[in-house]
Amino acid sequence: MSTGTKYLGIDFGLKRIGISVSDESKTFAFQRDFIPNAKDTFDKLIAIIKSENVSRIIIGYPLKFNLEKTHSTDDVDRFRSTLVNFLKNNSLECEIHYLDERFTSSLAQYSLQNSGLSKKKREQKGALDSISAQIILQDYIDAEKNKR
Repeated sequence: MSTGTKYLGIDFGLKRIGISVSDESKTFAFQRDFIPNAKDTFDKLIAIIKSENVSRIIIGYPLKFNLEKTHSTDDVDRFRSTLVNFLKNNSLECEIHYLDERFTSSLAQYSLQNSGLSKKKREQKGALDSISAQIILQDYIDAEKNKR
């Protein structure tokens, strides 16, 4: 684990990509704003990776309850492959890991409902994506700490 670096959590979606970033001690995940999935998505991700000094990227991996792939799994695999190429083209080295995201959306929805935010804010779909990314990253951080 590199000191001074952070982890980036990603909840990939065809319309929006939820983003979260850890602290330098890799103890806590903090949600960031979502990124619209558009032509400049990877440029925006590269900018975040550089500005936050990211050494590891955790991408939520959609699986069915029986651990089989879903219709979205191929989209996530293509996203990861493109991200790897963008990292190479920008001379950036980051480990990329998947994390099973089966219950993430439900947990994010529950968290959002109990957040005290106004109904209008809770209904913004990007907020759900960012909370999902935060849960993905925090679950990864916690699992890494339990390995030690």
